[in-house]
Amino acid sequence: MKRARSPVSPFIENKPSLQEIVGSNVCLKRERSHRVFVNRSLHLQAIKYYGFDMDYTLAVYKSPAYEALAFNLIIKRLCDIGYPSDLQDFEYDPTFPVRGLWYEKNYGNLLKVDHYGNILVCCHGFKFLKQHEIDEIYPNKFVKLDERMFVLNTLFNLPETYLLACVIDYFDCSAEYFVKSDKKGVYKGELYMSYQSIFQDIRTTVDWVHAVGSLKQTTVEQPEKYVIKDERLPILLDRMNENNSKAFLLTNSDYSYTNKLMSYLLNTPDRDWKSYFSYIVIDAQKPAFFGSGTILRQVNQKTGTLRIGSHIGPLKKGSVYAGGSCDVFSSMIGAKGKDVLYVGDHIFGDILKSKKYKGWRTFLVVPELNQELHVWTDKRELYDQLQYLDGLVSALYRNLDSSTKEIPNIKHLQKSIRGVSHEMDMSYGMMGSLFRSGSRQTFFAGQVTMYADLYSATFLNLLYYPFSYMFRAPPILMPHESTVEHIEGKPDPSESYMANRSRSVNEQDSFSDEVEAARPSKRRNSLVPHLRADTPRELTHLHDVPDSSSDTDDEDAEGKPTFALVTDLVK
Repeated sequence: MKRARSPVSPFIENKPSLQEIVGSNVCLKRERSHRVFVNRSLHLQAIKYYGFDMDYTLAVYKSPAYEALAFNLIIKRLCDIGYPSDLQDFEYDPTFPVRGLWYEKNYGNLLKVDHYGNILVCCHGFKFLKQHEIDEIYPNKFVKLDERMFVLNTLFNLPETYLLACVIDYFDCSAEYFVKSDKKGVYKGELYMSYQSIFQDIRTTVDWVHAVGSLKQTTVEQPEKYVIKDERLPILLDRMNENNSKAFLLTNSDYSYTNKLMSYLLNTPDRDWKSYFSYIVIDAQKPAFFGSGTILRQVNQKTGTLRIGSHIGPLKKGSVYAGGSCDVFSSMIGAKGKDVLYVGDHIFGDILKSKKYKGWRTFLVVPELNQELHVWTDKRELYDQLQYLDGLVSALYRNLDSSTKEIPNIKHLQKSIRGVSHEMDMSYGMMGSLFRSGSRQTFFAGQVTMYADLYSATFLNLLYYPFSYMFRAPPILMPHESTVEHIEGKPDPSESYMANRSRSVNEQDSFSDEVEAARPSKRRNSLVPHLRADTPRELTHLHDVPDSSSDTDDEDAEGKPTFALVTDLVK
């Protein structure tokens, strides 16, 4: 039987190096601040619709000015409803909070946890609890995401996170209040305040400030103080339209606020902001939008009121709609899940729900990423120190096995590791990195990995990629892959208890011929069509390749190998 030519054979013979193809001084990766990072491969050419959230996505608020504004307004409202006026002495500290913390309502603790619920950091007020103190409250330093927990997931939660610490520290340390013996609240005479009630008051106040208070009014009155206006935004939106894709706005904000912010960002004397979008939906009420949703209604743009009845389509460019659901919206614009790339900053309301329940492709905006990368690169010496110390520990155990009775003394090394790790954590902020604590990834990082196909500090980084670009995810290595070098040699077959499962696609299937010859004659003469599966000669496993990719030969119509085609393109 004639064997198909191996798909990798053009690269085996006379393969040039990458340096020879693109040049020795050429970096294949884009500038750090312009990069988009990939969890799941995505081909931009397959995207027909680009959807955008508004807050912290199209309209990026200036930090820490905007957080400080919200923080002060929340404190003022708390004082108005009866909290001590001394709270107004607090000032917002951007070095304290980080996204993704869990607030545990019973004991009033802020928890930084990994993806499985293991506690990485526990903070009560301004006090960071030690390991034995954590063990007393949470056995095995483990918690579950249940009704006791509130996840502070969004950028809007940053001032709330810090305020929770401020208020709890104030009551715990005040000479007028005493902590109850069960450590679940404070009391003063006949007045008792549980940490759960404090949280509820702050949570209600935060919602009030955003919905009823002066936060939005102050923002639109002074947009230059609180909102970043980026000249790249209209350029990117226009380029999307030029590449036969459609952009839509899907926001939870009301029409008045949306109109004022988007006018500030995009309006010019001869162009209205609505012209950049094919469809506009406000008051979407995400994440409910990705479930049952609400009634879809058209907005009267002169008055901002909703027209009566349910809008049944079609959706028109220049018009504004409110509410609705993902199913109704997708049906009206003719979009399937994989056709849409939705861009947002809310890991739950924007990314998780749209990915998990509707199959949209997702792009998470992580404004903190620039600082994370700054620490990761500029504090490289700390990372190198940790690697060095880890190597010293390994060296002490290198020649020891199960017969060893003497226990190496590594206490001094462990102390050094803790010191360097603490310095690294503080480089990110009081609560450490958004994505990790030491070698362990945070709950937030786990959600990003699971639900965000792409992520970046800003979606405007798409400007630096062609709309035919193939975002390809790096391999996710397990420890046995990431810690074992390819050059460590072939394993001894006698070390394995399992049969060898390897098959080669580059050589004649001699194993198949040997098996055929060794079969008894009655098996060789069997009428069974296939007694054994042949080795596939082409790709069969569903690797991380987008749906738009087609099976192509290694040579073009002129018979050029792939590396020759790349060389031509580079030239």
